[in-house]
Amino acid sequence: MELKRVVVTGLGALTPIGNTVSEYWNGLINGVSGAAPITRFDASKFKTQFACEIKGYDPGNYFDRKEARKMDLFTQFALVVADEAVKDANLLEGNIDPDRVGVIWGSGIGGLRTFQEECVNFANGDGTPRFNPFFIPKMIADISAGHISIKYGFRGPNFVTVSACASATNALIDSFNYIRLGMANVIVSGGSEAAVTEAGIGGFNAMKALSERNDSPSTASRPFDAGRDGFVLGEGAGALILEEYEHAKARGAKIYAEIIGGGMSADAYHITAPHPEGLGALNVMKNVLRDANIKPEEVDYINVHGTSTPLGDISETKAIKTVFGDQAYKLNISSTKSMTGHLLGAAGAIEAIASIMAVRNNVVPPTINHFTDDENIDNRLNFTFNKAQEREVKVALSNTFGFGGHNTSVIFRQFKD
Repeated sequence: MELKRVVVTGLGALTPIGNTVSEYWNGLINGVSGAAPITRFDASKFKTQFACEIKGYDPGNYFDRKEARKMDLFTQFALVVADEAVKDANLLEGNIDPDRVGVIWGSGIGGLRTFQEECVNFANGDGTPRFNPFFIPKMIADISAGHISIKYGFRGPNFVTVSACASATNALIDSFNYIRLGMANVIVSGGSEAAVTEAGIGGFNAMKALSERNDSPSTASRPFDAGRDGFVLGEGAGALILEEYEHAKARGAKIYAEIIGGGMSADAYHITAPHPEGLGALNVMKNVLRDANIKPEEVDYINVHGTSTPLGDISETKAIKTVFGDQAYKLNISSTKSMTGHLLGAAGAIEAIASIMAVRNNVVPPTINHFTDDENIDNRLNFTFNKAQEREVKVALSNTFGFGGHNTSVIFRQFKD
């Protein structure tokens, strides 16, 4: 069976540094930090008092009040970016078969705010069970894909992947495989997350996973820097329209890039810590290169997982050096989490968009907030520190890894007919 080609025909983004794809890309190439003091709740007693929140988001700009109250913020985010991507792809303008259009989404946590609010309200009551009738359908992670399909009448494959911070990339890989195997023509894919809550910040603080640099939030996310002290929690969403090439061509769709490979692996090591030698990261990059049928020297740019944690950044760097050998020193590498923070289950979606835009524009976004070299990291590698760099980017690889040892990678290539 001959596998079908899969292309990207639409994009949507809602991020801490821009509420559309164009705003997001502009923020990336200009090295904008999305980190600031938390506004969603009083964080004065928390060890971490800042996050990368969406700026200027008003549900009333997208939904009527009754509709918005039925959805957790992560689902609202999903619908906002899906709408941008669907419109960008002109998906509703042509004669498409809704039975062949699916939605495969990713979220690591789902409706955390809804869960927190309902449980707190019950605990503060007299024991009488008074729960919102929309509690469960607001909270469950799969509801985001459900809402998207209902809005547009897309009746193809429909589900949500949950693999912690690898969730959105797993969704992209599943979408890629469904299309190239002929099981769908188009899939709306991506991920959304809205975990900047008391439970989210408090839980990650208890793990000692978050930066506590409250005196300088905008410089707190410092991937590969000697002073890094944890990740910065972000929120938002990204959507990609993946489409079978001949289907896209027939309807005259614009094509951003071609997705040519997806890879997965497991660390099988620890529930939260990465393998110290980067074994899972090494395997997933080997797997994605094999799936894409390309050689390491064909890759120009890696959008790394790069969360700004002491152990994770080292292990991923070791894996890159092992997989790419001398080619590693010819690559551009960057962590856009230095600007957006870590969007957990949505990270892979917005980082895939960053990779696609790098391919499309031949510009590599920077890793900002680099001040001091880490002696445990090979700084002969080009981490694209502090300033975007122009270069030809024919092929970009994007890594996302999750608690539980989940590793995922996708590869995008400049489109050629």
